[in-house]
Amino acid sequence: MAARILVIEDNGPSLRLMTYLLKAFGYEPLSATDGVEGLRIAEEEHPDLVICDIQLPKLDGYGVARALKAAAPLGEARIIAVTASAMVGDRERVLAAGFDGYIAKPITPETFVRDAETFLPDALRAKRAS
Repeated sequence: MAARILVIEDNGPSLRLMTYLLKAFGYEPLSATDGVEGLRIAEEEHPDLVICDIQLPKLDGYGVARALKAAAPLGEARIIAVTASAMVGDRERVLAAGFDGYIAKPITPETFVRDAETFLPDALRAKRAS
């Protein structure tokens, strides 16, 4: 069974790239273009992992992380911030807000999926030929 990964991203090209890469590696990507839609999809679909931009319309990534962590059983899902914020202290602020990890934008297509899947349990990681 492929892990279901929700990508919440308002930038169309970034969203398409991330979902394309996830699908190419055998995952089932779900997508949302704002924080409110992302929460609705998470509540309906119960993804195994959420990849979320910080700067989103309607509800920012910090609000998404707080809402997901507060909602059982959604609070069990791992949440990764994907953001262009790269100032000193941004990574610590993201982790303190409830995110489990951080990937800087622009993403590196060659490593994006590998970086994201480290937040999945081994049983949900895509199997690759050696």
